[in-house]
Amino acid sequence: MTYYRSTTLNAPFESALERTRAALAAEGFGVINEIDMAGTLKEKIGVDFRPYRILGACNPQLAYEALQLEDKVGTMLPCNVVVQQLPGGEVEIAAIDPVASMSAIDNDALKQAAERVGEKLQRVIALIGS
Repeated sequence: MTYYRSTTLNAPFESALERTRAALAAEGFGVINEIDMAGTLKEKIGVDFRPYRILGACNPQLAYEALQLEDKVGTMLPCNVVVQQLPGGEVEIAAIDPVASMSAIDNDALKQAAERVGEKLQRVIALIGS
């Protein structure tokens, strides 16, 4: 079982990042945190790294539902979406497959909720790639 879904764009990094944010918003997700891995790695350990952002995406209604079903599920939230520059110049966008990550929890209702989130994230990836 793969743990993510992805698409690749032939676009500038910042354009792909904005396109990703817009696709997430279209499916009811907000970006509640953003980690600039290139900047963090440069600052913390002095290494250069390709443009790589981790977007913490959250659909508040679905997060609330999941928290009602399993109070420790917050350890797996938000849904991470990676936007990274590839060596050939393309940009890859990859989103977590929540069904894969939630399979560690023995809760059938939570698995059903994860499937709904997964469907939304699949639509996000499809929208970005179209």
